Amino acid sequence: MQQVRSQQTGKRLKKSRYITGFDGIRALAVVGVIVYHLLPYNLQGGYLGVPTFFVVSGYLITDLLLQEWEQNGKIDFWGFYSRRLKRLYPALVFMLVGTGTYITLFERSLLTNLRSIITTNMLYLYNWWEVGHGQSYFDRFNGESPFTHLWSLSIEGQYYLIWPLILIAMILIIRRKKVIAYILLALAAISGLLMGVLYTGPDALNRVYYGTDTRMFSIVFGALLAIIWPSTHLRKNISGGSRWTLNVIGILSIGVMAVMFFKLAGQNTFTYRGGMFIMAVVSTTLVAACAHPGADINRWLTNPVFAWIGTRSYGIYLYQFPVMIFYEMKIQDIADHPILNALIEVVLIMVISELSYRYIEKPLRHYHYKQLGRSITEFVKPNSQFGLKRLWMLPALGLIGICLYGSAIAPTKAQKNILQENILKNQSKANAHNKVALAKQKKAKKLAENKRKMHALMTKKLTRKQYLIAKKYRLSKAQYLVASHQPLTAVGDSIMADNSHDLQTVFKQAYVSAKVGRQIWQAGDVLTALKKRGELAPNVLINLGTNSPMTSAQIAKVVKTIGKGHRIFWVNTHVPTRNWETEVNATLGMAAKKYKNFYVIDWHSYSVNRSDWFWQDNVHPNPQGNIHYTHLVAKEIAHQLMPAS
Repeated sequence: MQQVRSQQTGKRLKKSRYITGFDGIRALAVVGVIVYHLLPYNLQGGYLGVPTFFVVSGYLITDLLLQEWEQNGKIDFWGFYSRRLKRLYPALVFMLVGTGTYITLFERSLLTNLRSIITTNMLYLYNWWEVGHGQSYFDRFNGESPFTHLWSLSIEGQYYLIWPLILIAMILIIRRKKVIAYILLALAAISGLLMGVLYTGPDALNRVYYGTDTRMFSIVFGALLAIIWPSTHLRKNISGGSRWTLNVIGILSIGVMAVMFFKLAGQNTFTYRGGMFIMAVVSTTLVAACAHPGADINRWLTNPVFAWIGTRSYGIYLYQFPVMIFYEMKIQDIADHPILNALIEVVLIMVISELSYRYIEKPLRHYHYKQLGRSITEFVKPNSQFGLKRLWMLPALGLIGICLYGSAIAPTKAQKNILQENILKNQSKANAHNKVALAKQKKAKKLAENKRKMHALMTKKLTRKQYLIAKKYRLSKAQYLVASHQPLTAVGDSIMADNSHDLQTVFKQAYVSAKVGRQIWQAGDVLTALKKRGELAPNVLINLGTNSPMTSAQIAKVVKTIGKGHRIFWVNTHVPTRNWETEVNATLGMAAKKYKNFYVIDWHSYSVNRSDWFWQDNVHPNPQGNIHYTHLVAKEIAHQLMPAS
């Protein structure tokens, strides 16, 4: 039996249906997002739950507005905006205040731009602020923010503000639903094309991922569906063939969504040139099948678990990042037990979401704000009827005060710590050294390929300077001479950026390209450019895996880009504060078995339990750690390149 209950949105519409299966769709979407954020290597496309949310919102809001127009001949804009604010604002404000307070008290490294972040979120403009100031949504390590995920709420907020006005204008001016539908279809197509055109590579990712114009096609598809597929105009009694068709469409839609959840990585070019658009289309077909009272999909997506998750999906989405970021900043050995830690984080998110739902969202959704002034007046009276209940307000006022203080003192630019200053200094040195290294690499390559000359080199006595370098990095004479005369291209992230000076002290012919926050999917462009210019050395050193997980397919792409005739030395990861450490290192181990020219330098095993080698983050080697890192890299490369006796 089709499960329907009254839509509780203030004034009840006579024919309004609560489609319980939509809670199931929301549940699938939010579970995808949560699993992606916790275990991105297991569900690399889970972020695509957001377009599904957009489609559901676009359909529901447009469907309700059309019902109100048909029933009353008008749309109560003030009532609509009031209901939306009462539904969304209380939990958002609580999350912003709570997170801001925690940052002010315990994590002041995250204070940067707190004032702007809170203000733009309150105004539902945060997504545009992120375009110019925020980090990549897929940067899972470098200064991750507990607010990053709120970009999508700003897009929805803009939609709630503007769409009712546009819809009523089209109804009054255009009138014909068929024409309106074609206009919406054109808008969705333009938005999708804009995403594809503006995505020119990783540097354009923020613009297309956060921009309202490049993401609105999902919401527009939902609105379009409401125009041509209104929930109250769909007949329950349909033929068996029609029911079968709708059920198949629904099942296939879920199947395609599942495949995309598992396969479509956020760093894939196809994601922005068709992939996300396809996800929106598939989500729309699922919503259509679920909305029809004659299909079984609604019933299949209706169960107590989905109902619980779906009704709390807003809070679950809202609180996920603060819980994850703060938890992972405090727990230093997440990589040892990734599943256990993920489960603990899920429990924390669910508990906070349930408390928010019971004591913030539901009560304030039905609160009559016209009484607010009277309540405040009564509250401050000496003989107030609230009595001792007023004491419960003190913690809330304290939280607000601390958050306001944090916002007031928040810097607009992050202050550089010693590590960051080290990285900048070493990057500058590396850039200067690179020019010299490239000029010498051709000569060094000829020497390395001449076995007789290499043997002769091994007999030479070290100069005083060479001896001191070899001693500092604990290298034998032979290891130092091999390393210092081998042409090397090094590509990496902040680990290598900080270590670049040490590397180039030993590897005199090394060209180093290292960038803070770099991930494996960004390495291809760097390697391709070097290869086209003929500047890719026979030996390639890579240090990637700190900032995000990686797949065998991504490694295969890097290996293919480098090509045959090159030896690849890949330093594995020491990142115990992230749950992908074990997975990344296992994937690199498999690659070493698969490719004959692929060697893993086991920095993880070498540095385990050596916290004295690292800065406070337990990820980036300190000056002492950089010496040990360089020793290991030089020793392993020299071992593979040592001329046979």
